[in-house]
Amino acid sequence: MPLVSPKEMFAKAYAGGYAVGAFNVNNMEIIQGIMEAGRAENAPLILQVSAGARKYAGQNYIIKLMQAALEDCDLPVVLHLDHGPNFEMCKAVIDGGFTSVMYDGSHLPYEENVAETKKVVEYAHAKGVWVEAELGRLAGVEEHVHSEESIYTDPDQAADFVAKTGCDSLAIAIGTSHGAYKFKGEPKLDFERLAKVSQLLPGLPIVLHGASSVPQEFVEMCNKYGGHVPGARGVPEDLLRKAASMAVCKINIDTDIRLAMTATIRKHLVENPDDFDPRQYLAPARTAVKEMVQRKIKNVLGCSGKA
Repeated sequence: MPLVSPKEMFAKAYAGGYAVGAFNVNNMEIIQGIMEAGRAENAPLILQVSAGARKYAGQNYIIKLMQAALEDCDLPVVLHLDHGPNFEMCKAVIDGGFTSVMYDGSHLPYEENVAETKKVVEYAHAKGVWVEAELGRLAGVEEHVHSEESIYTDPDQAADFVAKTGCDSLAIAIGTSHGAYKFKGEPKLDFERLAKVSQLLPGLPIVLHGASSVPQEFVEMCNKYGGHVPGARGVPEDLLRKAASMAVCKINIDTDIRLAMTATIRKHLVENPDDFDPRQYLAPARTAVKEMVQRKIKNVLGCSGKA
């Protein structure tokens, strides 16, 4: 099955009160693990590529890996650019075959964000490609995306932004953050703000970035086998499930996959010090990715059986 647009995928999610997972990919094993999980759960998938992953693996390599993954696959799958930093990169991936892009102008002054997002929208729509934009700012660090503070999305400004840009979906800031260290105090999301945004923008798919849960068993495993990620905390899965039952149709998950994969590799190498064949530790790491994605599909997204 060829790559698809998120349009129908999100329409079903919005109506059904669930979300679709957007899982970041960097290499073959991560792609394989995600695809295996999607098939096991019969769930729609979004595989997304950050600017850093595109630089690391190469755009053509990722597209070829996706083509291989889609052979004999009957799942709806979107290939999405995550945090596109400029028009040029958005254009390059659109021309390369991506079916969805996110242009991130959230760090810009409002009117400049509007103008740049609109430029991406006009190019993408002419090619039949979906555009996600962002308004508000998430704290934390994710590759080139770095903010010391969180600026929550203003609902009225969000309505104005969508009207002016014509974007298809909107990433908003309601309390999530990038990276593994999301909360110092009690974790909470601003559901009242989410409800207001969805009231002003009925039918518009909302996106949550920085929405990994940072499962503590993998933090502990990573630290036990030589890692150093003390105090890492994520968004509780029940809060994300509530958001998915509202207008949130896409939830981004990256850190949890990294943690599961790295903790599993660390454990294998400590317990099997004679192993030096990459296949020996990458195979269990791939299984860890599959199991993590299945967990998210069932417990957080609610999209099992929705392909």
